[in-house]
Amino acid sequence: MEPVVTVLVVEDEAMLLLDYERALTEAGFAVIVVTSGTKAIRLLNEDNQVQGDVTDIRFAKPPDGWEVGRAARHIDAGIPVIYISGHAAADWTEKGVPNSIMLEKPFAMAQLVTAMAQLLNDRLPRET
Repeated sequence: MEPVVTVLVVEDEAMLLLDYERALTEAGFAVIVVTSGTKAIRLLNEDNQVQGDVTDIRFAKPPDGWEVGRAARHIDAGIPVIYISGHAAADWTEKGVPNSIMLEKPFAMAQLVTAMAQLLNDRLPRET
């Protein structure tokens, strides 16, 4: 049996957070949810079990999703990062981390699952 991949989801809108969590859980991922960039970065620094990052871009206060993505990559250079935004997609090429995916709201939940699977499949195995 394949080991379960743990994905961190960072979203401050409760209904969207539930939708993302449900879609990823139903696809077989273990999901940890937080509602701010601050909580996400703290968790990333404390929990080395996170193997994927899904983050909204804009939160009520800093840090933003761009910073969450950079923090995740600082800890694990190959971690899959998916950005979600209704407004900031145009900034992705400038502010997003390399080999990440941007999903513009609204999108089908299947797109989120497919994006995570694609990034995980593209990832090179970690060096031991």
